[in-house]
Amino acid sequence: MSVSTAAADQSVRAPLPVLGRDVTVPLVTGGEVTYAALDYAASAPALQRVWDDVAAYAPYYGSVHRGAGYLSQLSTDLFENARRTVAEFLDCRAGDEVVFTRSTTDSLNLLAGALPAGCRVFVFETEHHASLLPWRDAQVTYLDAPRSPRQAVETLERALADRDPNGPALVCVTGASNVTGELWPVRELAAAAHAHGARIVLDAAQLAPHHPVSVQDVDVDWVAFSGHKLYAPFGSGVLAGRSDWLRAAEPYLAGGGASRTVARRADGGVDVEWHDSVARHEAGSPNVIGAYAVASACKALTAAGFDALVAREQHLIRTVRAGLAEIPEVRILSLFGDDAPRVGVLSFVVDGWNSSHVAAALSAEYGIGVRDGLFCAHPLVRTLLGSAPQAQGECGAPEAAPGEKSLNAVRVSFGAGTPDEHVERFVGAVRELVRDGAKWNYRTVDGRCVPAV
Repeated sequence: MSVSTAAADQSVRAPLPVLGRDVTVPLVTGGEVTYAALDYAASAPALQRVWDDVAAYAPYYGSVHRGAGYLSQLSTDLFENARRTVAEFLDCRAGDEVVFTRSTTDSLNLLAGALPAGCRVFVFETEHHASLLPWRDAQVTYLDAPRSPRQAVETLERALADRDPNGPALVCVTGASNVTGELWPVRELAAAAHAHGARIVLDAAQLAPHHPVSVQDVDVDWVAFSGHKLYAPFGSGVLAGRSDWLRAAEPYLAGGGASRTVARRADGGVDVEWHDSVARHEAGSPNVIGAYAVASACKALTAAGFDALVAREQHLIRTVRAGLAEIPEVRILSLFGDDAPRVGVLSFVVDGWNSSHVAAALSAEYGIGVRDGLFCAHPLVRTLLGSAPQAQGECGAPEAAPGEKSLNAVRVSFGAGTPDEHVERFVGAVRELVRDGAKWNYRTVDGRCVPAV
């Protein structure tokens, strides 16, 4: 084994330090255990490096952009440097802009408000609601769930070929599914969009924490992601990409910072000249700490090396998939098949079990945090479960008692901070629950399965 291979293999075995890695939680059966956080697809724990960077900056906190004081100047430099760091992390083109938002949802709603008049939007039913729902003021074509990457490209090409080629169009696609973890053929979808005169936005909420994202390589027009999935604290997000639609649109929010000049008119009204830079869509006092945290996470992941991070994550994926495959009652949900490349996100159902019951027992009896429900991707989960399109459901678990059939699934997700022990404990816990049953009684309260007391 070469030195470089040995170093890479060693890095596969070492998770990045994250907050909460030593937190213990009580078990309903008695005692405590170190918490296994396996809900990264919802929110990943903050990297220790990110938290340390934020803590070091906190005493120097100051208002940005117009303050004359030293701390204001320092904070302004930090904020704008964060923007450049994110642009480098995403390998943006010259002229692309980075707008700081609150989340992926916020980013895509911002872009939805910037669509030119008459814009057609094309989106697969497999999207997270953050990218499925913002396009309320546009004419939307919802595309059926494909069963292979090739079918996804062919489906999009047919839909685009049927549109008026003279009007503006936008394709919205995920990079990695928040339900199955499967990677989508973004580069091929972008090529199809551009060949038909459409633009494309990439929802990278589940992709950016696991794989490098190069705007130039996949040739998307915009990319959106959330800080809280990228190992940064809550409340920050990014929309990065082409500036023309954003500069031509009305400001996302009206207020200070977005306006260049404001003057009273003789008739008593107000004339406003809006900024034509990123400030146009960043009204109000910005979340400087959030932007700095995102930039810090970008630097930390880059420094760790995505090759090593991906290799380690694939090791964890193999562990989980192999373990669950040994349990006949477990069915892993997939669009593209078992061999599809994926990130550390897997959803499954267990024959004879309400998924909320599985998740509740994993938490209460084993100290393992997973997610159950429809994962804010209702059409996709219903397709994967073979349910009727009109079937009811919520992001949480629907009303169903333990043992009853329910329209939901269990999702386990992990990443750069996950120790081997956590996924091994998870596989062992599922095996034990299916074989022996839960050790505790559970009941449904407000639509969720909880331990009976």
